[in-house]
Amino acid sequence: MAEIVGQNEKAFQKQANIFVGRKRVLGRKITKKDLRYWKTVGLGFKTPQTAIEGTYIDKKCPFTGDVSIRGRLLRGVVVSTKMRRTIIIRRDYLHYIKKYNRFEKRHKNIPAHCSPAFTVKEGDVVTVGQCRPLSKTVRFNVLAVFPQDIVGLQRKKQFRVF
Repeated sequence: MAEIVGQNEKAFQKQANIFVGRKRVLGRKITKKDLRYWKTVGLGFKTPQTAIEGTYIDKKCPFTGDVSIRGRLLRGVVVSTKMRRTIIIRRDYLHYIKKYNRFEKRHKNIPAHCSPAFTVKEGDVVTVGQCRPLSKTVRFNVLAVFPQDIVGLQRKKQFRVF
């Protein structure tokens, strides 16, 4: 039995914009371009080559799925990659206390959907864009990854303002 690429779920996975059961037209070959849907999200972000040539199927991917990026663009450090296709991003900022005329360090953790087009590890800096709610807590989608070479415990808890 032939193994279909990209099928690792119980339900049959397919892209919504591609008709799988199309008959072959005489004189015309079906190219790889005909079997894969992808788009540019705009806002100056390039579509990764792995999204164009890949075989993964992800309906929540901003490049190959049905999710549009609108609203805020944020940048943060990846703290956790333990969930499937979801990462946690730490955003550090300074909060001014008027009484003491000083700043205090604060942070927020943001869950974001990470498409299989990206390989992300803890400590990397990522840019995320706001989209419609994808789950109970996820409202952002990864658009770009900037790999970092930081070792040890400094990866997670180091205070970095972007």
